[in-house]
Amino acid sequence: MFRPALLSLLAAPLLVGAATPQPVRREGLNLNTFTQDGPVAAHVVLREGRDPRVLVAFPAGNSGVGLWFDHVDSPAEWRMTSAARPVSTPDARGRMLHGVSFSASIQVKQLRVKRAVLTSIRVLRDYQALGTVPDGLDAPVAIKARELSWTRDRLDGAPGYRLAVRVDRGAVQGTTLVAGADGVIGVTITALTGETPLTPFAPGDLLESGAANNRQARAALQFLSYREKFLAGSWRFLTYFGRDTLLSVRLLMPALKPAAVETGLRSVLERLSPTGVVAHEEDIGEFAILDHRRADGSLSAAPTYDYNMVDSPFLLAPVARAWLVDDARGRPRAETFLARPLGQERAGDALMRNVRFVVAQAAPFARAPVWRNLVSLKPGMNAGEWRDSNDGLGGGRYPYDINAVLVPAALEAIDAMARAGLLAPYARPEDRTMLAGVRAMAASWSGHAPELFAQTVTPADAQAAITRYAAIAGVPAAPALALATRPLEYNAIALDAQGRPVPLLHSDDGFALLFQHPAPASLDIAARTIAAPFPAGLMTSVGMLVADPVFAPPALQARFGPAAYHGTVVWSWQQALVAAGLQRQLARADLPAATCARLADAQAALWRAIDAGRAVRNSELWSWRYADGGYRIAAFGAGDRDVDESNAAQLWSTVYLAVQRPAAAPACRAR
Repeated sequence: MFRPALLSLLAAPLLVGAATPQPVRREGLNLNTFTQDGPVAAHVVLREGRDPRVLVAFPAGNSGVGLWFDHVDSPAEWRMTSAARPVSTPDARGRMLHGVSFSASIQVKQLRVKRAVLTSIRVLRDYQALGTVPDGLDAPVAIKARELSWTRDRLDGAPGYRLAVRVDRGAVQGTTLVAGADGVIGVTITALTGETPLTPFAPGDLLESGAANNRQARAALQFLSYREKFLAGSWRFLTYFGRDTLLSVRLLMPALKPAAVETGLRSVLERLSPTGVVAHEEDIGEFAILDHRRADGSLSAAPTYDYNMVDSPFLLAPVARAWLVDDARGRPRAETFLARPLGQERAGDALMRNVRFVVAQAAPFARAPVWRNLVSLKPGMNAGEWRDSNDGLGGGRYPYDINAVLVPAALEAIDAMARAGLLAPYARPEDRTMLAGVRAMAASWSGHAPELFAQTVTPADAQAAITRYAAIAGVPAAPALALATRPLEYNAIALDAQGRPVPLLHSDDGFALLFQHPAPASLDIAARTIAAPFPAGLMTSVGMLVADPVFAPPALQARFGPAAYHGTVVWSWQQALVAAGLQRQLARADLPAATCARLADAQAALWRAIDAGRAVRNSELWSWRYADGGYRIAAFGAGDRDVDESNAAQLWSTVYLAVQRPAAAPACRAR
């Protein structure tokens, strides 16, 4: 176990605990290692290539330190020469800082420091993307013999951050690291934060015995799981995200222990808005201080929350239902869980606030089912659901996943919880009439909303579009053309501001597979879209794509390529969503034989693709290239045109601990 140091950072060498060797995970241009030991949790990211970078991210306060170097003439490659060791030591004022120390080397003539940033991960994320840092966050460099160091308190005077780089091989010239005679720079790096540590789950408290024996996924989940909350991903999203928490808890539910499931649900309920909206992301630590400084000039560190996402409020009820009503472990715990205090209210009171919000949002379309009454993105926002990049919906305003699936699924879940008697203790007298009408509202949404997104392409138009786009994408057209001998049906990704469908194929039918019981015709369309070879559908040999612009106009196609964050790329959790959904549908006993066969074929194709991406399964997403007659995985963020980089550890990419390849043939019992 780790023993804290007793001497000041500034006065004496660090005392560190014994390190447990950690595997170094290389993904694209990034080398990643993770350390979690008592109060220390840290993710080291060494960026290679022509723009080297050192970054250490801490779950504590969503904080981090980063050191960016100037562009180098030839690609540089890092090596970790010693494992990251946990460190705890007081700062100059006796306040404890926690972090890691490690050694690394890089083969390059010199590294000229461009900028050091010590603050919130949100600021580091923005600096990586935009090159800007808010005023007041600069830390002066201290140069002493062979060491460069940066130290600063938090804006409010609380314990802050420290980064020290000692050159063990080579020399220091000003703020430039210079290689030795062998052309190698060797360094020891110490990175520390003063933010309050989170409380990790003890070994054995997180997963049930039936969870998959995947060491990498288990390690990623352990690093992202705390008694206070789950974290969305590292390094870029190392804090609470509502959508990520809910979807991860739902998919991991069979593998999580009850207390872990309820940690996720509780963390969402604790962060609801007064009107019942699920918080998308929290701002904590120094980023919360920046929020308050902009808003009122204060230096308050009270957390602030983003409520701009539109899908998250409609996910809470379906996930709560899955645990409190449908799960044999959750049902006996439901009343106790809902009665637990959350500050000044009970968990059930918070859930009831969300119920009222969902019903109020659903009421206009239930009364008059026309496209204008669908749930839209918020004014001025071009994102509002999981495809939350600027181009994720191709300019759409009324997303398919929210309107065709999540709203009716939320209404159905509310009805199920009400009929189970779980909402009655928290309902006001006027809520009883509202709850009595929820089932009819769900039927109206399920009956009318999906048809607004339904699209059909004639064989001739499909063949022409596939031929053109396959040439643009650089992939073979023949496998896709073989399916274009009859009309191709799919669901548009969204409707635009005029109610017109945005003609993009997408993977969001997975939500319907997991949360609803679609009609056979709808399942046939979903199975074909999922399993059809790209670009007639979403399937490649290295994964299921999340979007396919084959039927879109050229300008839209250009925004949805393999370098786009929500373009023709593979998101690990979306494959798991579809896999879990297909398994759920194949357990039904009311489907025609032909539909059962299509679902089984889609399941087989999907698992072949999932297995092909096993090496990157725990990553956020990946891209591809077509070479030598086949698809090849390409790390997202390694290409010059990639708009961002993938997280090495992503909460909703660990869900394969629960979502596992079926051991037997599909159980679909056709009528």
